[in-house]
Amino acid sequence: MSAGRVDIHLGDNLEVTRGFADGSFTLIYLDPPFNTGRARARTLESARPVRPETEGGIVRRGFHGRDYERLRSDLRTYDDRFDDYWGFLEPRLTEAWRLLDPQGTLYLHLDYREAHYAKVLLDALFGRDHFLNELIWAYDYGAKSRRRWPTKHDTILVYVKDPAQYWFDSDAVDREPYMAPGLVTPEKARRGKLPTDVWWHTIVPTSGREKTGYPTQKPEGILRRIVQASSRPGDRVLDFFAGSGTTGAVASALGRHAVLVDDNPVALEVMRERMPHAQVAGSRSQ
Repeated sequence: MSAGRVDIHLGDNLEVTRGFADGSFTLIYLDPPFNTGRARARTLESARPVRPETEGGIVRRGFHGRDYERLRSDLRTYDDRFDDYWGFLEPRLTEAWRLLDPQGTLYLHLDYREAHYAKVLLDALFGRDHFLNELIWAYDYGAKSRRRWPTKHDTILVYVKDPAQYWFDSDAVDREPYMAPGLVTPEKARRGKLPTDVWWHTIVPTSGREKTGYPTQKPEGILRRIVQASSRPGDRVLDFFAGSGTTGAVASALGRHAVLVDDNPVALEVMRERMPHAQVAGSRSQ
């Protein structure tokens, strides 16, 4: 399989993506900065005024008839940090939804601080019938607290643009070993099993070909599974917070056309070194 095209854009993802056509991506992955309380550089922008009915294909009614704005207001009373974080994230999710093809899928990668808030608000924003999965990526690395259960997982929320026609190919996904191979036939044990919604996968090893040194780098195995299941060769894949470029490296190797956006010049240099064939928007090489 020939490598797919990779286009890299340096800039604010909200501004960059507004230049892309409606419905132009089959798969969109967002791995935003987690709301840890640390300072982060970003541009806050309020979402458009909304109505409790449907606006631009986005559902604006929450649970028990509460509209989206009311639901967000309720959550604000529980955590003022979340309101600031959601003010950053909401317009980007709205933009991602516009860019999704009718067969498209959106993956939002979060940690335990925001996943529960985001699930409730995304159901109101996009509609509960568009929710496909809550994926748990579990790993076992790093310091462990002795005063509570150590938090060793991330959450990936999965929403589809159209529940009647979204693309999902389980046969294309790499299989994994059975946890108890003695309980299945030798043939099944050799073949392996389809992954469930809980993914045990190590973080990026400290040594090895994947390691770029970028602090928030995600392992290729996690992105490979996402790209294999929710896109086909030739499809366009978008990463709003590209970082080290793992989405692009995986998508390109699988014959997809990857579009990567990040506002960090360091990320741009890491991606260019990792993917020498990538085209940088606005550069002479494009």
